[in-house]
Amino acid sequence: MTELTPTPTIEDYLGIIFTLERDGEEVIGARLSELLEVSAPTVTVTLRRMVRDGWINITPARKIELTPKGVDAAKAVIRRHMLTEWMLAKILNLPWSKVHEEAHRIEHSISSEVELSLIDKLDDPALCPHGNPMPGQESISSKWKPLSECITGDKIIIERIHEFLEEDPVLMDYLESNQIVPGKQAVINEILPFNKTITLKNESGIVTLGLDIAKSIYIEKQH
Repeated sequence: MTELTPTPTIEDYLGIIFTLERDGEEVIGARLSELLEVSAPTVTVTLRRMVRDGWINITPARKIELTPKGVDAAKAVIRRHMLTEWMLAKILNLPWSKVHEEAHRIEHSISSEVELSLIDKLDDPALCPHGNPMPGQESISSKWKPLSECITGDKIIIERIHEFLEEDPVLMDYLESNQIVPGKQAVINEILPFNKTITLKNESGIVTLGLDIAKSIYIEKQH
């Protein structure tokens, strides 16, 4: 019997479920509906198909879990996506803020042969251009802390913009234009809990972010 290959839609679900599981977040249908921006009935139908085809299990408590087969497929699509991002950024010189969206259009068509060529050409990167770890490289990012946990006066290096923030092209444009990208330094200028904002000072000047956004931007403190 021929091994079933996931469709692009199934690959999208697998990637998000893997990311939620990696982050220790409970995976339920409502969360998938929110992240994928599709209706709850659509999610339900797709999840049933994924159970039927062996990609996931659904527990009696309605929690969604990847099967070993699902984990392997999720890692494969995430790896292809991140390699495609690097190809677009390094080889085609697309803006940092645009590569996620463009990679999403291409990743499902990347063959194993092209993937191996990209790994060689790009020197087998451990992180994507936004600082998120390739599958199997999660230990690299484990020491980084959310920007939201900083205090006034902290000197920091931006290390990672979480995958889910990448889905907002307007936000990504804002981050790039204000130098909130991996490798850039900043100082925490002010934290205002009453209006839920944090301001940073960097080479672009004073940059303001919502604390909800800051929870998904990871940094390393400088001493």
